[in-house]
Amino acid sequence: MGTPDFSVASMEAIVGAGYAVKAVVTQPDRPRGRGRVITASPVKRRALALGLRVLQPDKISGGGFFEQIKNIDPDIIIVVAFGQILKRPLLDIAPYGAINIHASLLPRYRGPAPIQWAIMNGDTMTGLTSMRMEEGLDTGPILLQKELAIAQNETFGELHDRLAAISGPFLLETLDKMKKGTLSESRQNEGLASYAPKLGRELAIINWELSSGKVSSLIRAMDPYPGAITFFKGSLLKIFSSCPGPRNAGPLVPGRISAITDEGIVVETGAGTILIRQMQVPGKKRLTAVECARGLGLKAGSVFGS
Repeated sequence: MGTPDFSVASMEAIVGAGYAVKAVVTQPDRPRGRGRVITASPVKRRALALGLRVLQPDKISGGGFFEQIKNIDPDIIIVVAFGQILKRPLLDIAPYGAINIHASLLPRYRGPAPIQWAIMNGDTMTGLTSMRMEEGLDTGPILLQKELAIAQNETFGELHDRLAAISGPFLLETLDKMKKGTLSESRQNEGLASYAPKLGRELAIINWELSSGKVSSLIRAMDPYPGAITFFKGSLLKIFSSCPGPRNAGPLVPGRISAITDEGIVVETGAGTILIRQMQVPGKKRLTAVECARGLGLKAGSVFGS
């Protein structure tokens, strides 16, 4: 059970390892993009290319879908970023239960956006967790974990791809140890639990009063989507590819451009500066910050956020 790009590597790994995948369950086709074209999920497209049976229930809690899975008679259910909550009858249908691969070191960052929140909070370490599923949201017993260091100035997209690349081998390791009986389940420490909700537009708006580190972390957590937002003369702009900038000897004005260089745009924050390398005007292509600045008439002294 999976839906986005992140799930594809796990599906490919179990197929490549010779496991018999009786069915792939993914979300229904949805309208996507600017043209709102009905589009299949990445998991569905890859599953069909592999010749696998695909199921797309509107609600997996429905009795009809439960009967479908019961008739398939799976040994185990594997869930990777599926997008719906599994209820107890479905969790109990397979002899080996249901396991989930989650992109954080649980109990930190339960929920749909663990990679983005790890970057936004300035964490230096993240990883993958395999857990036995229960009805709570990412609350089940931990089976296995693998740590991964977050690179300096890494974006959500870059970290997402690195975690996805190791998720397949990590899933196979979990299954191998499960077959051998060498896994030891451990309950999550509720005192250390945190939640990683989906990032909406209100969180994407840059507060230039924050420190350069926090502003840069927000921009990288929103890169490539949904994109961090600022404004210039009332028009919305999306900001990408940032890092802390050079020291500014004079007093800082949050949101003010202090310099435009070949590397990008240097913007002042509440404490320090950041360097912006790429920007986007809605409806246009993502460009280098210098190209975008030229088109918008930005210059040293221009102020974002107004």
